[in-house]
Amino acid sequence: MSLENRVRELVLEKLADRPDLFIVSIKIINNANVTVLLDGDNGLGIHDCAMVSRHVGHCLEEENAVSDAYTLEVSSAGVGSPLILQRQFLKNIDRTLAIKLNSGEKLEGVLNTVTTDDIMLSIIKKEKGKKLSSDIITIANADIAEAIVQVSFK
Repeated sequence: MSLENRVRELVLEKLADRPDLFIVSIKIINNANVTVLLDGDNGLGIHDCAMVSRHVGHCLEEENAVSDAYTLEVSSAGVGSPLILQRQFLKNIDRTLAIKLNSGEKLEGVLNTVTTDDIMLSIIKKEKGKKLSSDIITIANADIAEAIVQVSFK
């Protein structure tokens, strides 16, 4: 079994009683740097990351799964990280997204709907700071190169 698969198993084992938390990605570089990104339907606390980190680290040590020194980082995907999973899109309905399409076109709008194949975005047209209109467009998931939640401090 690969190290990535074993880490995934261990994380899922620890999250079994927390269905609101999920894995965004697991990256392993040179069997020395293990990075686990998590998210949660209702957010993710540092205690959640620590819980997973302790479990994964302990099990990897017990199993001697990594022969050399390694680093293990368990954290949230974080503000400014691209949305990857449908579940991340679902938890961000009614939030503003900046979307870059595979064609290079850039869009910004409020996420209205998420399906398995596409998303619906409300694009607000403004002129001189005044809202003129709002168009709802459908974007196929396959056409999205990157989607990032825009944080507003208003």
